[in-house]
Amino acid sequence: MSLDENELPRTEDEWRIRLTPEEFRVLREAGTERPWTGEYVDTKTPGVYHCRACGAELFRSDDKFDSHCGWPSFDDAIPGAVKEIPDHTLGMARVEIRCARCDSHLGHVFEGEGFTPKDTRHCVNSLSIRLEPKQV
Repeated sequence: MSLDENELPRTEDEWRIRLTPEEFRVLREAGTERPWTGEYVDTKTPGVYHCRACGAELFRSDDKFDSHCGWPSFDDAIPGAVKEIPDHTLGMARVEIRCARCDSHLGHVFEGEGFTPKDTRHCVNSLSIRLEPKQV
């Protein structure tokens, strides 16, 4: 199989070839990395966060904030970049967020917690995103 880097895989087997086993577990099987272990939990570097699976722009560093929850948190996504899906796993009602381009799992979104004026927290796995630092 030879997929162009810009071409999206069409099967889960193709995704397995493109992603590491841990990335596949989080992005394609809706897994979660352990809290406080992700590379972007405390990152303050200016730039844009892209989907690790397909490269789509998802979040801007200006929208990242310290929620002290153990995962990177953003109070907004780039318009149209993220889709929300009701999630009733683990015996609770949550809202899953997925990349709008490739349907990969990013994390969950929570509202009404009061962390920021936008009152929204996109709680994202570091394994779901990749930071492209702002060029100086």
